[in-house]
Amino acid sequence: MRRVCFTLQVKPERLEEYRRRHAQVWPEMLVALRDSGWHDYQLFLRDDGLLVGTLLTDDLAAAQAAMDTTEVSARWEAQMAEFFTHGRHLVVLDEVFNLEHQLGASQ
Repeated sequence: MRRVCFTLQVKPERLEEYRRRHAQVWPEMLVALRDSGWHDYQLFLRDDGLLVGTLLTDDLAAAQAAMDTTEVSARWEAQMAEFFTHGRHLVVLDEVFNLEHQLGASQ
């Protein structure tokens, strides 16, 4: 599995509602994410709306495609679309440093 890190931009005026909705994600959404290959999935939100997400997955495209086939994801995405400034397009970041990899290579 590889760790993926991505960003999105939440509208600053919607931050509190975004936090509230993520405090209790629907149980069926949680199960769908897990079953679609999203593991150790976490979101971090800055006060200006920058959202950073991380997850472990074997294949991000496959995990996204699997979620796209679920009814619960369609309902969730429809409700969450209004929170983002530029749509729901993930900007995946390149890993430039990994402590464990470098420590392993030096031993």
